[in-house]
Amino acid sequence: MTVTKAGGPEPCGGGGGYEALRRQSLRARYAYGFVFFATNLLAWFVRDYGARALRGLHHVPVCGAGDSKCFESGGVLRVSLGCFIFFWLMFATTFGTRKLHEARNSWHSGCWILKSLVYVLSIGIPFIIPNIFIQLYGEIARLGAGIFLLLQLISMLHFISWCNKRWMPDPGSNQCGLFGLFLSTICYIASFSGIGVLYFLYVPNSSCAFNIFTITWTAILVKIMMALSLHSKVNEGLLSSGIMSAYIVFICWSALHSEPQTGKCHSHMKIAKDGDWATIVSFIIAICSIVMATFSTGIDTKSFQFRNDEVQLEDDTPYSYEIFHIVFAMGAMYFAMLFISWELNHPTRKWSIDVGWASTWVKIINEWFAASIYIWRLISPIVLRNQFVNDEGFVPHRPTV
Repeated sequence: MTVTKAGGPEPCGGGGGYEALRRQSLRARYAYGFVFFATNLLAWFVRDYGARALRGLHHVPVCGAGDSKCFESGGVLRVSLGCFIFFWLMFATTFGTRKLHEARNSWHSGCWILKSLVYVLSIGIPFIIPNIFIQLYGEIARLGAGIFLLLQLISMLHFISWCNKRWMPDPGSNQCGLFGLFLSTICYIASFSGIGVLYFLYVPNSSCAFNIFTITWTAILVKIMMALSLHSKVNEGLLSSGIMSAYIVFICWSALHSEPQTGKCHSHMKIAKDGDWATIVSFIIAICSIVMATFSTGIDTKSFQFRNDEVQLEDDTPYSYEIFHIVFAMGAMYFAMLFISWELNHPTRKWSIDVGWASTWVKIINEWFAASIYIWRLISPIVLRNQFVNDEGFVPHRPTV
C-alpha cells in the first residue's frame, strides 16, 4: 500500500517523513556501490580461479568441460552481462521517479531482499546463454565502455567548473582567491613532477620513441592549456587548467603502465608471475579505482541533465535514479573491458588488470580527447562570438591614424 504524502506506509519497509526518505535514498547509493564492488570481485574470481573452484559449471551445457567459455575472459563477460542486466532493470523500473512518496522511490531505496533475488537471477542467467550471444555482448560492451569514459569526462569537466566557481574569484571582483591559487600551484607541481617521473620510469633509453612522444605530447598539452587559461580573452584562471593537467598526466601514466611488460621501455619495477604482495595491492587499488570512478560519475547526475536551474522541492528525489543506474550499467561494461584488456579472446595473467596495447591506446586516445574537449571549452566562447559577429555582418570600427 502506498500513500501520496510523507508519513504514511510505504512498500518494502519504507516510510517516515520526507527527510527520512531522503536519507534512505542517499544511503541506497552506497549499497549499490557495494553491489558493484562485489561484482567486480566476482568477475576477477571467475576469471582467475573459476575453472578450479566452480567445477559445477562444467556440467552446464553452454560451458562444457575443458574450455573457457564460462571462465577467463568468457566468465568476465558473463558476470558483466549479469551486472548490466541488474542495473538496466533498475533503470527501467525507476525511470521518471521524481517524488519521494512514489512507490518507485521505495523500490530504489528499499526492497533489498527482493532485489537480492533479482541480482542473483541476473548474474545466473548469462551462464545459460550460448557463447555466441556472449561474444556479441562483448562487442557491444566495447561501445558501452567508451560511452562510460565519455560520461566520466563530462563529470570531470563539471567537477572542474564547480571547483573554479567555488574557489576562484570572478574576473571583475577584487577578491584574491588564495585557496584557489594554492590548489592551482599544487596541481601544476604535481603535473610537472609527474611528467618528470614518467620520463624516469618509462624512458630508460633513447630508443623508447613511443614513450618519449607520448610523455612529451602530454607536457605540450599541459603548457597549451596553461597558456590558454591565462590568455586575456579567455581569463579562466589557473585552477581549472591545473586540475585538468593533473588529470591527463594521470591518464598518461595509466596508459604507459598498461604497456605489456615484455618491452624494454616498461618500468624497471618487476612484478611476480603469480601475485606477490605488491601486485595484489596494486590489483586491489585498481578495482577500488574502477568502483570509485563509477560511483562518482553515477552520483553526479546534474552533469547529465539538460536543465540544472530547477528549484529542488522538499518532496523531490535528491538525485536522478535513472541516470545513476544507467551509469552503473555502463560501468559494468567498462570493468569487463578492463579485466580482459579490451580484447575478447585475450589471455590474461592472474592478478593483472588492464594490461595490453589495446588498453594503452584506449587510454591515450581518452587523454587526447579529454584535452581537446577542455581546450575547445576554453576557446569556444571566443570562436562562436566571432562567428556570430561575422554572420551578422558587423564590421568593428577601426580607429584612423
